[in-house]
Amino acid sequence: MKIKSYILSSLLAVSLWSCDDFLDLKPISEETTATAYESYSQIEAALAGTYESFQSDAYVWNNIIFQDIRSDNHYAGGDNPEIFEADLLNISATNSKVYQSWSNLYNAILKANVVLDKVAGINDPLLTDERRDQIKGEAYFLRAYHYYNLVNLWGGVPLILAPTTSTEASAVNVPRSSATEVFEQILIDLDMAISLLPDTYGNEASINKARATAGAANALAAKACAQKPAPDYARALQYIAKVESSDANYQLIDYAHLFDGSHYNNAESILEIQYLGGDEGNWGPQMLLPPSISGDTWRKFATPSQNLVSAFDAEGDEVRKNASILFEAVNWVDEYWGNASGSTIPFAYKWKNAMGWASTDRQYILRYGDIVLLKAEALNETNKLNLAVAEVNRIRSRVNLDPLTADKTSSKEALRLAILNERRLELAQEAQRWDDLVRYGLAVETMNNLVEIDLRDNQPVTYGMTEAKILLPIPQQELDRNPALETNPSN
Repeated sequence: MKIKSYILSSLLAVSLWSCDDFLDLKPISEETTATAYESYSQIEAALAGTYESFQSDAYVWNNIIFQDIRSDNHYAGGDNPEIFEADLLNISATNSKVYQSWSNLYNAILKANVVLDKVAGINDPLLTDERRDQIKGEAYFLRAYHYYNLVNLWGGVPLILAPTTSTEASAVNVPRSSATEVFEQILIDLDMAISLLPDTYGNEASINKARATAGAANALAAKACAQKPAPDYARALQYIAKVESSDANYQLIDYAHLFDGSHYNNAESILEIQYLGGDEGNWGPQMLLPPSISGDTWRKFATPSQNLVSAFDAEGDEVRKNASILFEAVNWVDEYWGNASGSTIPFAYKWKNAMGWASTDRQYILRYGDIVLLKAEALNETNKLNLAVAEVNRIRSRVNLDPLTADKTSSKEALRLAILNERRLELAQEAQRWDDLVRYGLAVETMNNLVEIDLRDNQPVTYGMTEAKILLPIPQQELDRNPALETNPSN
């Protein structure tokens, strides 16, 4: 197991062992099962490996495919048939991206389960009771976060809450729990995490934004309360209140600073992936950025849609548009923007630096701007419209937009749509859009009403969206392996 540098920095800052001893550790996989989890440094190494899962394909790239490309925000571009499947809403059970995300997320859950299983048995005087509780809290948060993504993508999934040590069919062929049961477990884990985690680990932002905190757990719990099959917006507001009263002092910052590559670990960030470049770099930006930045000339894999660009323009939202989209003339033919070589097309631009597949550009796992708009949503759904409007206007004010107009605040229904639109402009390319459409009950309507013209024949694309297409198919590999699994409804 490779110990990632960004986790090392945070672990070392709270550790009592010597730097030399820690860096000389062999990977856990090279140790015997009997001795792999006996010392403080070894359980910290296991925790570091759990955070490492944020650098898997599920979080670097597939999340954008299944949230932004699958929705009305972006289309596939590139030449990958499996990404075209996501774009055109014809995703098969044999799509390797589907299996990749499933396996990445369950692998991450396994790592969290191992930490939770082993940490109680560490008898090392260097492991204080306080740090033991923190490690447990971090692992509970991480397990909850991965299950949150699983349940949103597939609905009910198998709940695996301990390391699997048996090869017996009864142990490994686990049936699906319902989506309601999965969300219940997510909230159980997050409540545990909240009780065990600090608001901060000290004064170093590079530590506080790299590791799970009480603020991160409360923020995710609020999102889970809103996203679950029977939303509980009153409970979501309770979690949001704890985020806002946190000693971490989360604040909205200049929107451009969020994505300029120079202001990471900022006051708005709740949790982010700490890419450092080099062999600790983010390869995602190379997939998106134009030739002038990426240094290559091949067609990119996620292009902002005409519909998304029009949404920015309709609001006069220059600040967020300029932070999210960059236009550039290209030497390839794009069938939605000009359909001729030399046409100017938009590029997804929230990552700004390609750096040869090893970028320092980061993804926010959670940020306060998202939570402010979730607060507005929850206030609106609990009939506190005036308070909800004030929260939306906070978000609009920081990007120089006027307050919501009277027609958008005249009723709960009108304000609900205004909040959804605000979330779209605020969070484009941040892997949120599909979940938002599903939560609002508008995924089918939105995709079937989407008009994107294929300029090769001047015909609109037919998406054929149905309720069955809201969830991804269970990977065929898993259906073949585990006869206890039931498929999702056929597309």
